[in-house]
Amino acid sequence: MERRLAAILAADVVSYSSLMTEDESGTLHALQVHRKDLFFPKVEQYSGRLVKLMGDGALVEFTSVMDAVQCAVDIQTQIKAEKSTLKLRIGIHLGDVIVDGDDVYGNGVNLAARLEGCAKVGGVCISSIVFESLGNKLKSSFVDGGEQNVKNISPSVHVYHWPSETATASPPIQSGREKPSVAVLPFANMSGDEDQQFFSDGISEDITTGLARFRTLFVVARNSSFHFRDSDLTEGEIAAKLGVQYLVEGSVRRAGNRVRISVQLIAAESGKHIWAERFDRELEDLFTVQDEVTQSIVAVLPGRVQHDVADRIGHKPTENMKAYELLLKGKALRDGLNAKDNAQAKSCFEKALELDPSYARVYMYLADTYVIDLWLGLAETDAPKHALDIARQGAALDNKDVYIQDQLGFAYLCAGLWDQADTQFEKTLSLIENEAESMAWCGYGFLLLGQHEKAQDIVSEAMRLDPLHPPALDWIMGQIYFFMGRYDEAVGKLLGEARLNSLADAFLTAAYARAGRDHEAKGALQSFIIHRKKELISRGKPVDHESFRTLTAGLANMWRDEHDWQKIASGLVSAGLED
Repeated sequence: MERRLAAILAADVVSYSSLMTEDESGTLHALQVHRKDLFFPKVEQYSGRLVKLMGDGALVEFTSVMDAVQCAVDIQTQIKAEKSTLKLRIGIHLGDVIVDGDDVYGNGVNLAARLEGCAKVGGVCISSIVFESLGNKLKSSFVDGGEQNVKNISPSVHVYHWPSETATASPPIQSGREKPSVAVLPFANMSGDEDQQFFSDGISEDITTGLARFRTLFVVARNSSFHFRDSDLTEGEIAAKLGVQYLVEGSVRRAGNRVRISVQLIAAESGKHIWAERFDRELEDLFTVQDEVTQSIVAVLPGRVQHDVADRIGHKPTENMKAYELLLKGKALRDGLNAKDNAQAKSCFEKALELDPSYARVYMYLADTYVIDLWLGLAETDAPKHALDIARQGAALDNKDVYIQDQLGFAYLCAGLWDQADTQFEKTLSLIENEAESMAWCGYGFLLLGQHEKAQDIVSEAMRLDPLHPPALDWIMGQIYFFMGRYDEAVGKLLGEARLNSLADAFLTAAYARAGRDHEAKGALQSFIIHRKKELISRGKPVDHESFRTLTAGLANMWRDEHDWQKIASGLVSAGLED
């Protein structure tokens, strides 16, 4: 039988027996319609697997905690909106399950069923481990229910309930900001080719970056805005959730060597389209188009932008559109922080520099691929030198780009130039305005330098700026919690999408071990071994023995304080990794 970690959702109809007594055929018909039109489609939308139906109840398995919770909240929200006669209780737990054919068993299933009984009518009840795995936006929708004694489960379980008292209404649009606030939603790819999605995403991201350079604007981070791709919410609802006054929407249609970009600026409170424009250009003019779009948006925001900063975004990074495409492809791959994608990203960046050797941002990303390999213990001996040489070339071409400055700090760090890295991260932080991602990576730099509390402060602020942040930020925060001795919180952060690489598995294993959760530590260790072997083999590094020395080779080099590495290593050994 197979064991695996899963998010389990248990749902049940409230007072179903009484409803059947009153109107048997009507209640059965209502249940069938509910499942066909709402429950089953929502489970499919969030990639759940219906394990089984139990009378009026249902058991669903998810690989993602976020998907399980969002599915439950969506179902309950729609039932309330439709004023259905059927009311549900839903419970969710994340835990180890035993898979037998299509069915699942184990403590994870049992506890989910018990939490369903603890839920309020029309509500969702989740365990603390599920709560800690959520992004900040979803967390804010839950209220702490404290310790709950549940039948046949010992010890008591800490639970959280949805909806919270503050979650019944959307957060107000923050029209009283000192700065006008804007979010750039992901531009729709109208090219008829899914492989071109990176191209339209890149344009949206570049416009976001251009706007973020204005100190007179508050710009929502790209990852929070991109969370609403393909959302069914209205423009006003999206703006309310992001807390902004203005939305930028658009589409990109590419055909051959021409591109059409349609853009509109919307005032969220009124829904009024303040400005709209369509740009038909040769691809070589793309950066001019982006500059026009950004400056046009800024020009109509109500009297808040100083005229003397209007020329700050008129910077054309490259004349070569093929190089730009390769940069976008490489960045999308690099963001995965895993061995396979990182190798492909490096190839993209190298080709981009062959086309345009003066493209500063590409040097930064190329250097970063060496750094990621160093983090994962996969780098060649000369990687630190390559990373530093390449990063310095990028900084020489553009010494104002915070992302380039940020990466230079990591290049110093990987070369063992600890003090220079410290100084560089401090410098980068002083340059940051709205770049939450760069801020978070500075925090990670300080973590590697052994400054745990400082790292937590910085990354927490980055998460505040970008509440719908990418999994990489949870990957960072999970490591921070580990070093601060907050092991259960570390587990909560590192489960799910934040398990980007074997380093995440190593921290997860060590956190379980140090928390005294021996059974879970052994399971996580097996995941680490499997993941680590795949990484090493993918780089032509044979794995003769599943030993500590073989599997952790190279991982110790990234920590300035050797005691930090020893804390991880001792956790792996405690979980059963033999030397």
